[in-house]
Amino acid sequence: MTDLVTDVLRQHAEDAFAAELAALAARDDRPRPERWRLSPWAVATYLLGGELDDGTVITPKYIGPRRVVEVAVTTLATDRALLLLGVPGTAKTWVSEHLAAAISGDSTLLVQGTAGTPEEAVRYGWNYARLLTDGPSREALVPSPLMRAMADGRIARVEELTRIPADVQDSLITILSEKTLPIPELGTETQAVRGFNVVATANDRDRGVNELSSALRRRFNTVVLPLPGSLEEEVDIVTRRVEQLGRSLQLPELPGGAQEIRRVVTVFRELRAGLTADGRTKVKTPSGTLSTAEAISVVTNGMALAAHFGDGVLRAGDVAAGVIGAVVHDPAADQQIWREYVEGVVRERDGWQDFYRAARENAR
Repeated sequence: MTDLVTDVLRQHAEDAFAAELAALAARDDRPRPERWRLSPWAVATYLLGGELDDGTVITPKYIGPRRVVEVAVTTLATDRALLLLGVPGTAKTWVSEHLAAAISGDSTLLVQGTAGTPEEAVRYGWNYARLLTDGPSREALVPSPLMRAMADGRIARVEELTRIPADVQDSLITILSEKTLPIPELGTETQAVRGFNVVATANDRDRGVNELSSALRRRFNTVVLPLPGSLEEEVDIVTRRVEQLGRSLQLPELPGGAQEIRRVVTVFRELRAGLTADGRTKVKTPSGTLSTAEAISVVTNGMALAAHFGDGVLRAGDVAAGVIGAVVHDPAADQQIWREYVEGVVRERDGWQDFYRAARENAR
């Protein structure tokens, strides 16, 4: 784990929530798998929140079904890897980071999946200067995050697994099934020690991804993270994350935040569902995902606008442009959908006239 730095833009989970993790470890008397910092019960408590018997409050990191978290944690206590699957904005990356932080005390052993992710990112690479000087040797080998996790008995993370080319994905099969990584150039291998496991994430809605082979999929236990089940639940998620981001960005707390968060979430949920909250009016669904993560981004950007260019109160005009940007991805089709929603739903809604005016002004 890196040294604690307080002025970084975004701290790793194990640093940002170090006090909570320490409090849980001190009060945790339940059995722990080998090399786990916390017991499975304490890991779940860290993610879901709660109050310890000494009065310490553990803030929720994930708001959703408890059983989803319990299944994810118990999967990592076995020899099955964990695949967190869901649409954009369901907190897959957030959950994977906090699982690694709570279990291993280190969330940084990360492979970021892209179309250009090379095999070396999953297996190992070489220091070519030493390779040319000394030939193949352990000293010339550059271990991947997965290889380091295997050697140390920690959790490795693979983000956006389905964006990684299929032949690189398949490099995981031997690691996950045999718990070993052959190094044929040296005639040796790295064997995983107890505590090692993998948390991968995948988006089930993106186009142009590389589907997992059946052989690789069998090595994972798949846990689907659902969208927030209710308006209140999603408002709670957005409120908590906006507060955290606001502190990180040193934005002041602004009046009006609760009302605008509820409006943004309401708009996103109605357009996602194709139906207004009261169930009376059908609306067309735009091409964007309108995820919870996008709602968080819209509100945070609105807070920055209000703080730096407004009167210090978060208002409809501060969030309207962000909402339009999230909704209108296809300038032709989505623009028409947004216009119909504004005129047919927002215009008639009590107490939303300021949002209606802001939406019309920003759409020009």
